[in-house]
Amino acid sequence: MCVKDADQASKEEDQETLGSSNSNNHNNNKKKQQEQQQASWPLHCEVLHNTQMEGWTQDSALISSSDVISFDNSFPLGSICEDRVVTESKENLPTSFVPVLRSGEFSDIGRRPYMEDTHTCISDLAKEFGYNFLCEETVSLYGVFDGHGGESAAIFVRDHLPRLILDHLPRVIVEDADFPTKIGKVVTKSFIETDVAFANSCSLESSLSSGTTALTAMIYGRSLLVANVGDCRAVLSRNGVAIEMSEDHRPCCNKERTRVESLGGYIDDGYLNGQLGVTRALGDWHLEGMKEPGETGGPLSAEPELRSIMLTEEDEFLIIGSDGIWDVFSNQNAVDFARRRLQDHNDVELCCKEMVEEAIKRQATDNLTVVIVSFHLEPPPQIVVQRAKEKRTISLEGFQSLRCLLEGNA
Repeated sequence: MCVKDADQASKEEDQETLGSSNSNNHNNNKKKQQEQQQASWPLHCEVLHNTQMEGWTQDSALISSSDVISFDNSFPLGSICEDRVVTESKENLPTSFVPVLRSGEFSDIGRRPYMEDTHTCISDLAKEFGYNFLCEETVSLYGVFDGHGGESAAIFVRDHLPRLILDHLPRVIVEDADFPTKIGKVVTKSFIETDVAFANSCSLESSLSSGTTALTAMIYGRSLLVANVGDCRAVLSRNGVAIEMSEDHRPCCNKERTRVESLGGYIDDGYLNGQLGVTRALGDWHLEGMKEPGETGGPLSAEPELRSIMLTEEDEFLIIGSDGIWDVFSNQNAVDFARRRLQDHNDVELCCKEMVEEAIKRQATDNLTVVIVSFHLEPPPQIVVQRAKEKRTISLEGFQSLRCLLEGNA
């Protein structure tokens, strides 16, 4: 996985030293501090395949920092994702903005005979599981899980993934430029561990065999980290403009096709190995040729693509939806719809219900789940579109034709 921070933090200290003795003392003290900060991450699942997690051993020092992650309030927008780096830079980001989280959710079976969607909304992750963190801000987690082949995988991931993420978080969290990278590794590791834990549960009870896509959004202070496996989608409203915070993992995606084929898989008639409509999912261990225990795994990957940003006052809300929603809503259409409803009544829960009902009116055929997280107490403001003033003229020929037409009607 290729990980890069939003902006490279400046690594230069003083280019000139005042004296060799002062320089040596400074370097020795810095080295001691770095040695004291190294620690190993705890493991939560006792049933993990060792081969599945070998690749994380070498990275553990990058994730861990004596269970301390430092944070200042000024790292710019950026993203973390596989095989590419997307960077959004903003200068002079305001540091006074503090998001006020309000969330709502709504689900409907739609036109399907079975409900396989599920979701979670945890406003305080530590409080939910009885942990004590030395943090100025709470850690919030929201997620949508779209199952296939049954609901077992979706429910398992919903119940186990948040706890694993919490177990791997440091006990003291503060924000700095390295925060997205470190937390991204924590979340990725937790996704993979959850997938392997589900494999072991399936080996004990074969009736649990199924799969699920998963999308989570973790918020700490002004930091937002979205992790996606599959075709659920997260869209951010920034001053009324839709910002896609995830990419659908489908066989039609060229990047996914390349990854699949490099691991021995193939795309047949738009399906992964002729069986699945997504190229990343948790579960599905019962499908032959999809997954293999080990560092590289199989064509069907449980490794999430990550994107992180620093929220600003311009960011209004985040929409997380299962693929049934996005079958009938474009990103911008969903943002426009939600903004209008929130401007009418400012009720996030009701807005989710109205979006699902609108999807049904638009003949959506899948299960439908929407989670909306608002970052303000107030409804989104009205946006006045400034239109450029243009001089409009008419040709002489057009004027003569118009005059003849008017005179003929007189």
